[in-house]
This record gives sequence, structure tokens and C-alpha cells, in this order.
Amino acid sequence: MEIMGSVSGLLLASTALLLSWGLFRIIYAVWWKPMRLKQFMKKQGVDGPPFELIFGNARETMRTFFQAWAKPMSLCHDIVPRVLPFFHDVVEKYGRTCLVWYGNMPVLIVMSPDLVKEVLTNKFGQYPKTPPPPSMTALVTGLVALEGEKWAAHRKILNPAFHLEKLKGMLPTFSLSCEQMVQRWSELIGSQASREMDVFEELQSLTEDIISRTAFGSNFEEGKRLFEIQKEQAKIGFESLWKIQLPGFSYLPTKANIRKKKLNDDVTSILRGMVQRRIKEMKMGSPKKGDMLELLLESCNYNDVHEEKGSLKKMGMSIDDVIEECKLFYFAGQGTTGVTLTWTMVVLSMHPEWQSRAREEVLQVCGKGAPTFDQLSQLKIVTMVLYEVLRLYSPVVMLSRHASKRMQLGHLDIPAGVQLLLPLLFMQHDPELWGEDSNEFNPERFSEGVANAAKHQMAFYPFGCGPRICLGYTFAMMEAKMAVAMILQHFSFELSPSYIHAPCPVMTLQPQHGAPLIVHKL
Repeated sequence: MEIMGSVSGLLLASTALLLSWGLFRIIYAVWWKPMRLKQFMKKQGVDGPPFELIFGNARETMRTFFQAWAKPMSLCHDIVPRVLPFFHDVVEKYGRTCLVWYGNMPVLIVMSPDLVKEVLTNKFGQYPKTPPPPSMTALVTGLVALEGEKWAAHRKILNPAFHLEKLKGMLPTFSLSCEQMVQRWSELIGSQASREMDVFEELQSLTEDIISRTAFGSNFEEGKRLFEIQKEQAKIGFESLWKIQLPGFSYLPTKANIRKKKLNDDVTSILRGMVQRRIKEMKMGSPKKGDMLELLLESCNYNDVHEEKGSLKKMGMSIDDVIEECKLFYFAGQGTTGVTLTWTMVVLSMHPEWQSRAREEVLQVCGKGAPTFDQLSQLKIVTMVLYEVLRLYSPVVMLSRHASKRMQLGHLDIPAGVQLLLPLLFMQHDPELWGEDSNEFNPERFSEGVANAAKHQMAFYPFGCGPRICLGYTFAMMEAKMAVAMILQHFSFELSPSYIHAPCPVMTLQPQHGAPLIVHKL
């Protein structure tokens, strides 16, 4: 009995010790560690809003978001307070370098151009991309989600597909998609001379068609199904982005998690079918199509299998790797260019004098025909307009990195694991970098090129910079120039009375209530 009592006492003592240790670990993680880091950064002159146990600043972030998005703004370009209200208020109160919290994760906002440059151009792997939250992993995939040697290998494989000569060969596909859109608009307008249409939906369809044709040679209906699924994935992911979720929550069979898995399985199934059909066609010696998927599979040397140390080694990417890159190109390629074209038409409607100047240039250089590559390169005013729209309405409003180890960033000592938030939309509206007219539409600021547009070269980086600069940058600009030029050749446009100015970040910066314009046939 005494032995049994001793064993029971020992078990109780052990259990109490384990519970105490577990409780200590929880308190350390959710309170002590954040408080210690907050004091560490404050000693370096970096402050921020109060830390709330468990939630950090997430609840206040969502409250200010929903409050700002509940009402439209005036017809101007000072959009930062509406698009990112919490971060705007924090920067106004605590300065251009400040600390906020997502749960117990420290997030350092960095607005100094020199520090941003140091983060984006630093040695490989020192400031890797922050892993996406579970709600976004189905969309943030492929090259953009990779790190280290695998990222370097994939980047090297993908580079040839974006060489200028390859992109020149895609211009006829760009112009074909634009010609079909112009024809459809003309038929919709008919003999009425003008018509109201939501150009956001129209331009989304245009970029969907271009990506479907140039990237994978698939018909529009097949591509359309992919885009519909990815739009739903983006909506679900964004809605849960700022919700604090316990570890492992994404694996529970909740209604939302089941739906997310179904959508991801559907995307993977469609793309796997496209890839396998193309591999079969290539093996049968079918005529080349010259689209992105063919270039990708060729650059991957997918069929090149050889023996290495007694085992078969597949060169390049696996089918699963190719599928992940296809997911990324579909989502990123369509979303960013579609919203850029939408904001371009909205802004040119707000500034008809620039719409006229751009149209005169297009008609002088290109006439009424589809622009050639050389003609696109001569469209200086159109290029300036696109850059200024990208500055004011950047599709991606922030970039995120994290310190892989304890780092010295400028004068700051950054502990390992701290997330760095680079708010490019803030910097592209910053009067210290762009002057007192920073919230005004003035394409002339780009008249001497991007490098001389602002007081610092890092004031404008809508496609990122450094080793991880967007691989599709040239593709996107060629696509946008072609679309803008052909729209200006055939139509003029103005804001509809029903237009509501309400920029809203849903993965990309979108018009919350669409973009209804009155389109006139010339």
C-alpha cells in the first residue's frame, strides 16, 4: 500500500510538473516573449500600438478595415487611409518604422527606402519570403513560395520562357484577344454610340483569355473554369487572413476547410489534365504551339531521364512542380494585369486630358492597326500613364519578408523570426519621396524613366526588386500596353454616374463595387 501511495504521489507530482511546464511555455510564448521583444525594439526607438494577449493587433486591424470599407471615398487618389487604414494610423502615430502584432508574431513595418533596398537585395536567404498563412497556400504557390536551392533551380528553368524574343512571339495572341474584345464592345454598343459597362469584369475576361491562350493554349472556357475556382479560393483565403487560428485548425474537417480542399483538388485536376495532354502531344511530334506551357516543359527537359549512381534521375521539374507553376501563372498573371488595366481606364476617365494625349500618341504611332513590338516600345505617353497608375493603384499593396536569423538592418538589431512588412503602396504615395503632389495623377514624373521619377530609386517597386523581382514583369507591361493602345484606338470613356470610388485590397487592389464606365465608340 505504501508503494502504491508513493507511485500515485509520484504520478501526481509528475503530472503537476508537466502541467506547470506546459502553462509556463504557453505564458512565455503568448505574453512574456512578445513583451520582451517589444521592450527590446523600444530601446532602439521602435514603438507601436499596445499588444493584446493572444490577438496582438489583429482584432483592431479588422475593425478598422471593415469600418473603412463600409463607405466609399471621395473621387481622388489619396487611397492609403481607405485601403490600409490600420497601418496608415499606426505609421502616422508611431513613425515610418514601427512594430505591430499578428497574434504573437512581431511585424516590423519598414518604410525607409534604404532599409527596403537592403531587405530586397540582401544576400540570398537572409530575408526570405514569409510563408503564406494556411488560408493562402493554395494560391501562393510555385516559384513565389519557394526558397533556397529549389527556388534558384526553378527560376533558372523558367527564365527562358520570359526572354524577350519568346514574348515577341506572343504579341499576335495578345492582339487577337484584344481585337475580339474590341469587336464585342462594338457589338454591345451597336448603333447607340455609347453604353455603360463594368470594365472590371470585361478586363478580367480579357486577361483570362490572354493567359489561357499564351500560357497554355487552352480554350477560353477551360481557362474560365480555372479562374472562377481561383477567385473563390482568393475570397475564402482573404476572409480568413486576419483570423487568429490555432495550430492544426486548417486540418479540421470544417465546412470552409472541406470547400478549400475541394477547390484545390479541382484546380490541380484541370491543370494535370492539361499538362498530361500536352506531354502526350509533344511525344507524338505534334506541331509546336509556342505557348508558355510548351516552353516550360521544353526548358524542364521533362523527357530527359538518365542514370546517376545506379538510379534514375528526372531532370528539371516534376509534373507536380509544373502544375504548381501553372497555378501561380494563372492566378498572378490574370489578377495583377486585369486590375491594372481597370484602374488605368478609371483614372483616364477622371483625367480626360491624359486620355486624349495617350490616344493621339497611339493613333500617330500605330494608326488603327494592331501595334507591333517596335510600335509598343515607342508609346512613351502610354508607358508613363501605366507607371503612374501602378504607382497610385499598385495591384500588390505590401510585400512581406522575415529575418532568417538575427540580422543587422541599418541601425536596427532584428531578432530572428521577426516579420518585415514593406508597404510599397505607402511609399508610392509618400510626399517625402514624391513631393507635395504625391496623391495627384501626374504621368510627367516618369518622363525621364523610372529611375529619375522620385527622390529615391526604391520609391517605386510595384514588381518587387532584387533577385526575386517579378519574372512576368515584361510580359505584363507588353500585355497592358497592347490592351490600352487598342482600347484607345476604338473608344473613349468616362465615369458612369453609378461609379463608386472604393479601392479595396482583395489579394490585389480591386474596385470594391466594380468599375462602371460610359464607353463611346469612336
